[in-house]
Amino acid sequence: MDLSQLSDSEAAALCSLLRARIIDVVSRTGGHLASSLGAVELIVAIHRVFDLNRDRLVFDVGHQCYAHKILTGRNQAMEGLRSFGGIAGYPKPSESQADAFIAGHASNAVSVAIGMARARTLQHKDYSVLALLGDGALSGGLAYEGLSDAGDSKEPLIVILNDNGMSITKSVGGVADHLARQRLKPQYLRFKRGYRKVMGATTVGRGIYKVTHKVKTAVKETLLPCSLFEDMGFTYLGPVDGHDVKRLTRLLRYAKDLKAPVLLHVRTVKGKGYPPAERNPDAFHGVGRFCVETGELVASSKPNFSATFGQLLCGMAEKDPRICAVTAAMQGGTGLDGFAARFPERFFDVGIAEGHAVAMAAGMAKQGMTPVFAVYSSFLQRAYDQLIHDVALQGLHVVFAVDRAGLVGEDGETHHGVFDPAFLDTIPGMTVLCPSSFAELESMLRHAVYELTGPVAVRYPRGGEGAYQADSGKVKTALLRPGKDITLTGYGITINALLDCADRLAADGLEAELLKFNTITPLDVAPVARSVQKTGRLLMAEEAAGGSVGKRLAAGLLERGITARVAYVNTGDGFVTHGGVEQLRTLRGLDGASLYKKAREVCGHGDS
Repeated sequence: MDLSQLSDSEAAALCSLLRARIIDVVSRTGGHLASSLGAVELIVAIHRVFDLNRDRLVFDVGHQCYAHKILTGRNQAMEGLRSFGGIAGYPKPSESQADAFIAGHASNAVSVAIGMARARTLQHKDYSVLALLGDGALSGGLAYEGLSDAGDSKEPLIVILNDNGMSITKSVGGVADHLARQRLKPQYLRFKRGYRKVMGATTVGRGIYKVTHKVKTAVKETLLPCSLFEDMGFTYLGPVDGHDVKRLTRLLRYAKDLKAPVLLHVRTVKGKGYPPAERNPDAFHGVGRFCVETGELVASSKPNFSATFGQLLCGMAEKDPRICAVTAAMQGGTGLDGFAARFPERFFDVGIAEGHAVAMAAGMAKQGMTPVFAVYSSFLQRAYDQLIHDVALQGLHVVFAVDRAGLVGEDGETHHGVFDPAFLDTIPGMTVLCPSSFAELESMLRHAVYELTGPVAVRYPRGGEGAYQADSGKVKTALLRPGKDITLTGYGITINALLDCADRLAADGLEAELLKFNTITPLDVAPVARSVQKTGRLLMAEEAAGGSVGKRLAAGLLERGITARVAYVNTGDGFVTHGGVEQLRTLRGLDGASLYKKAREVCGHGDS
């Protein structure tokens, strides 16, 4: 479909169809509903003005992209949204030429876009570049680094700020709204362009233009929230109703014609068009399957590690006034809603700014508080420098509650928490604890807060516990089962698959000795070394990229001169796709049946 040929009324009708389709699909697949609903008119307007097979649209972040996916040949594929073998929930260039860049994390779009714009100029090519910021992306410092450079560059570039109340403050009062409406009228924009041309033709004209421009700027800075962007070098347009597809289309055409850095400020309603999502956009930001008529989730909620963590931290904060909770725009996701309600003075949501969160926590720790930073594993990656420079260098006691450790499922490559075991191990003085049950989460969190010093990470998975629900104590490496034929070892939630593996081996008459790492940094190799000396065989399993702990374990065994038949199972050296967690474990050989097969191979029994 050539959207540039649509009339305004046809474009509005298309928006209604897209919104209905998104609601229907996400009710059955789960996904990021509210963000995509809020961006429908904006996406349609962009497609009316630009050819996204040639022009480049960089999302920030990509969970606004569902309408874009439908409009770029993936309508039927939406039935498999975020499912194993189906299309991703984020832009993915391998799916479509219209997806310019992967966009699973926030605040990088302007930096990427200015890179694309400069490449275009250097290659003497002709296409447009747009960056679409939304859902708090502007709360991340990287966004300002990109804006500062892009505005100064003079490169033709359009930055669209999808402001749904999470990015910047509103302009003040009715006068501001009226002025914004007047300055965005087509006749005003045409006059402005002509005025610049005429006044720039003579010395006198240029002098008059300077005076009138200063007066206009003073008034505008008083009434409109645009001075920051114009000071950076952008032509500011807005704010404009982000659900007026006709007006958006005309402004985008104007912005395209300016051939300069432009910032278009668009106001939208997150969850637009679906009342339950409009009333509670946070709950429908990332949602599971739900009933369209009522908005109620299909699956009943079960206890999970995130909620358990939040409850435990509340209990500890009740008795200890030094404990503070820090999050980076993930209050609900990390289980901190209760803490925020009960201890608002000790709760700090810093926005999508993980580096700032770690540095701030370091400052709190230096002055005697006990900050606990609850953060997804994949987002903690963004604060690596602060981990080293601001926390570890001074040995400060900051506790990191590393949520979504391991495979997370449908969000896929951008969100799997499989890198932290490796990068946390490089931090001097860091201790990394890995609970496998709710009981261990409680004991390890208390151990981290009250008994350990320096930086401490307590990492736990998305979802609930498995068959293992015990507490193996404070030992660094716990013996769960004795055996003589093979040593099995792992940590975290993977211990459930290893228990399943051990049961299957026992049915074959093979006795597996199962050891569980409660602490993976520093790694306690000695108990495993003693076990391997006895069994002569080892199977190490972990939900981590490239086998972080496995490699350290192998090195420790070699240092001790221990040779054995060894197999290591992990998520591999590449990136893991999206899909159900159990599907992905099977894909990577980390389920009980696959580990059993691998263990039999190590024992020399093959596939009998």
